[in-house]
Amino acid sequence: MKPLLVTSGEPAGIGVDLCLQLAHLGLTIPFVVLADPTLLTQRAIKLNLDVELDYYELGDEWTATAQGHLKVWPIALRDRVITGQLNVANSDYVLEMLERATYACLDGLAAGMVTAPVQKSVINEAGIAFSGHTEFLQALCGVEKVVMMLACPDLRVALVTTHLPLRAVADAITADTLSQVVHILHHDLIHKFGISKPRILVTGLNPHAGENGYLGTEEITIINPTLGSLRAEGINLSDALPADTLFTAQNLAACDAVLAMYHDQGLPVLKAKSFGEAVNITLGLPIIRTSVDHGTALSLAGTGKADAGSLVAALQMAAQMAYGN
Repeated sequence: MKPLLVTSGEPAGIGVDLCLQLAHLGLTIPFVVLADPTLLTQRAIKLNLDVELDYYELGDEWTATAQGHLKVWPIALRDRVITGQLNVANSDYVLEMLERATYACLDGLAAGMVTAPVQKSVINEAGIAFSGHTEFLQALCGVEKVVMMLACPDLRVALVTTHLPLRAVADAITADTLSQVVHILHHDLIHKFGISKPRILVTGLNPHAGENGYLGTEEITIINPTLGSLRAEGINLSDALPADTLFTAQNLAACDAVLAMYHDQGLPVLKAKSFGEAVNITLGLPIIRTSVDHGTALSLAGTGKADAGSLVAALQMAAQMAYGN
């Protein structure tokens, strides 16, 4: 069985702590952590965790991991790590983990990848343009478009735009972009989540979905005409709905996913429902990629207070997508 690859993220943050916790949770999912072994050992000592590291090379025959053991694909740090303190010198280390995991998945040597959080700011301070995992993996995989979706047990929220300043969102919502996003979302709900006839609710961009043009015209000129054309193709979509009333229990019970126009329109609702247990999924990639729903939490690193719930959920989601269980 091909394992899932877990990138341990920003070395000064809680990603390392969370990966170490996985060794004691009795998981039966096959996974390998990408990290510097010395970093793992030092952090385990700091956390008073007894973890035995087992080196793993891709292509090795998979064997079950004993309690307290962690399979590791060694990646060398560039510089020392002080827990909770960012170091721009290790930005290449963070990106190397992502690159190795991605290429291993593309080469068919791994079943998918799960990513612990990274710190965008320190990567950019190193002189590397980086707006997030989603866009980085899109470039590595050479695909034209990807879609960010977060999921929890009773809600999936996908985004038309992701990490953009709010003033740039309206200009980024075009008929072509919206059509691409809907096609990817619809396709992956069928082929990665096993939903034969997905039902998708769509938010408007403006308050009250534009109030018939009095609060904005994007719904009239772009969003609803595009949604109508997509419905004509057989995709089950709503028209643009007011975001402030879309997320009711009655509405959500009648849909398989919500498509929101921008990051802070849909994700606060999902994270309020299940923060620490939600999963970030990149749709449109030729590989499986899931991630946690939180950041690096530098102040929690090394304290023993970090909760591995979201990383476990991300592993379970990736396993369900990869192995069907």
